[in-house]
Amino acid sequence: MKRMKQTRKAGFTLVEIMIVVAIIGLLAAIAIPNFVKARATSQQNACINNMRQITAAVNEWALETGQVTGTPVANYQQDLSPYIQLNSNQSIPPCPANGTYTVNGVGNIPQVTCSLSTLPSQPHISP
Repeated sequence: MKRMKQTRKAGFTLVEIMIVVAIIGLLAAIAIPNFVKARATSQQNACINNMRQITAAVNEWALETGQVTGTPVANYQQDLSPYIQLNSNQSIPPCPANGTYTVNGVGNIPQVTCSLSTLPSQPHISP
């Protein structure tokens, strides 16, 4: 009596591997734009929060030093440091999206603006 040997090797076929790769690609195509949008929204919210803190520091600085409405803040990094929580570099937190802050002066509306406030989507505008 002869026995027939079955020579089946364990593994995946090319078609199975291609299906898995296609599914992973589809999931990545759906997920990546959402991650980019979430990152932009997070940076926008952090920037707006920084502008609120800088505005509060300008108001406190103006009250303590007797400044009047319209007085410009000459060097806001140096003048406002005692009135705001500094980051690990001992400086006022910058815009997380690499924008720059401009302090418009005491009592101006808005007091602090970000250079990214003109973005068509996700503008950094303090409410």
